[in-house]
Amino acid sequence: METGTEMAAEQEGGALPRQNGRASEPAAATRKKKPQGWKCMPFIIANETFEKAASFGVAANLTTYLVKRFNIGQLQATNVTNIFFATLNFTPLLGAFISDSYLGRFKTLACGCFATLLGILGVTLTASLPALKPELCNQTSQLGGHCNSPSTLQLGVLYLSLGLLTIGGGAIRPCSLPFGVDQFDQTDEKSRKGLNSYYNWYYSTSTAALVFSMTVLIYIQTNISWAIGFGIPTFFMFSAIIIFFAGARLYVHVPPEGSIFSGIAQVFVASFKKRRLNLSCSHDINKPELMLYNPPTRGNRIFRLPLTSQFRFLNKGAIMRDDDINDDGSARNSWELCSIQQIEEVKCLIRIAPICFSGILCFVAMAQQFTFIILQAFTMDSHLGPHFEIPAGSVVSISLIALTVFIPIYDQLMVPLARKLTGLEGGITLLQRQGVGLVISPISMVVAGLVEHKRRDSALSNGGMSPMTVLWLAPQLVLMGIAEAFIAVGQIEFYNKQFPEHMQTLAGSLLFCAIAAANYLSTALVNITRKVTARHGHTSWLTDNINNGKLDYYYYFIAILGVLNLFYFLTCSHYYQYKAMSLHVDESIKKHAKEEAATEIEIVTSAASK
Repeated sequence: METGTEMAAEQEGGALPRQNGRASEPAAATRKKKPQGWKCMPFIIANETFEKAASFGVAANLTTYLVKRFNIGQLQATNVTNIFFATLNFTPLLGAFISDSYLGRFKTLACGCFATLLGILGVTLTASLPALKPELCNQTSQLGGHCNSPSTLQLGVLYLSLGLLTIGGGAIRPCSLPFGVDQFDQTDEKSRKGLNSYYNWYYSTSTAALVFSMTVLIYIQTNISWAIGFGIPTFFMFSAIIIFFAGARLYVHVPPEGSIFSGIAQVFVASFKKRRLNLSCSHDINKPELMLYNPPTRGNRIFRLPLTSQFRFLNKGAIMRDDDINDDGSARNSWELCSIQQIEEVKCLIRIAPICFSGILCFVAMAQQFTFIILQAFTMDSHLGPHFEIPAGSVVSISLIALTVFIPIYDQLMVPLARKLTGLEGGITLLQRQGVGLVISPISMVVAGLVEHKRRDSALSNGGMSPMTVLWLAPQLVLMGIAEAFIAVGQIEFYNKQFPEHMQTLAGSLLFCAIAAANYLSTALVNITRKVTARHGHTSWLTDNINNGKLDYYYYFIAILGVLNLFYFLTCSHYYQYKAMSLHVDESIKKHAKEEAATEIEIVTSAASK
């Protein structure tokens, strides 16, 4: 994996807003401040690292906290966790929209940091104040269902805190990396090299923060004190805010650029209004391109997209009629006439959507890492040596470690070998990389089912607690980590390279949306499976006491869905058409830089004359 490429999937274009073909004055004022590059990075990277450690320090052990300390049933805790992660991963799409349309990245990040701080503080209070937490209950009473349930006030404070965490995550996730990108001058070769280094540091520090949260913080929460374990993330988040604002005088602030969704809607509306018109020379795609509306691209679109014959009905939106063009060559009504560039960008989105759906079921399998695997660990021997006990929530870190270790192996060994065989720069294509992940994912669920069958038999033979070590869960977690390296990282790279350049914020949010959909789907599958398998007096596959259920059958069921999903992906891949590009990157960047310089000279001259 190329780390810079992966992280660039979350970056959004730094397009400068224009009004009537001219740069707006706020944008021009922003451009006068030279990007400080690496001078800003200690503040931005430190903010991201502390924020990641803080927010994930609460989220990673949520299932354990709900079951062990809040006396919530295992299945209800599983559903709450799934819904929380789903909402947390869906809100970046809304955060990206608000950032692009109204607030800009700096203000969105600032609001997100404060919301996250309040959310973590709220969870810390539920673990600290006696009035905000139910009475402690031992494991025997929990298994028998005899614990005191949390009150309405206690649940209200907890859910409000989790809601604030989702709001904060929705604001921070789509904006953190792009805000760092804003601080580099991409028209300068040295600055662009520094930008690649920034991607590496951003990814490395974020991964280190996750590992810290899933090991040290979870151990403190589980074995020492929930209040201290949540208090440390609160301190981290407070530090993140202080560090972020300490660098405020250095930052370049890119103003809101306007929503891309209106441009997408315009393509469909214009094409529908002109649906009865005929495209001339329909047998030759190059001739209609000369007859359709194709003005020069503006802003930070690096590549001009040529006209394609796929989804030809959209091409009608660019047919020019006598009253469609103003004297200056601009469209009189953007809801009746769209450019070829706009149309091809929408086609890119249409092509990508089916591929995005294929990743959802794979992420459903990954969602089990934060729910049922933790419940399995509760009933297994978690000792590592005579004196150390692995917290149930930390078992999931095996998958993250496998992901972290496998990525450089893939990048440094497997890619060069594949490159020699295929001649492709990336070793294999973007779709092939995702396909490998979709193959490994159902295999990991089969392994999970086999291990669970052995664990349940062992637990039933030993009074409910299995003597098997939690390391029996490692094979499925390692496989899932490798699958994630292919499918998740592969989708990030796929979105980065196949999305139009100025839609990178949406591209970065799309992966989170797929994960969110997977968590919602996982919740639905749990509820449906529980009801369907409990018919006619049978014991449900999924029960609050997993020793009484058939969790292995549920794992096999997900594996079957994964196989069906693989065939769906192969079908979509067969018909997928990669994005075509007709303008070299450097030429576009130099042209954009000249336009900016000319605009600045014009503004300075105008100001001097006044």
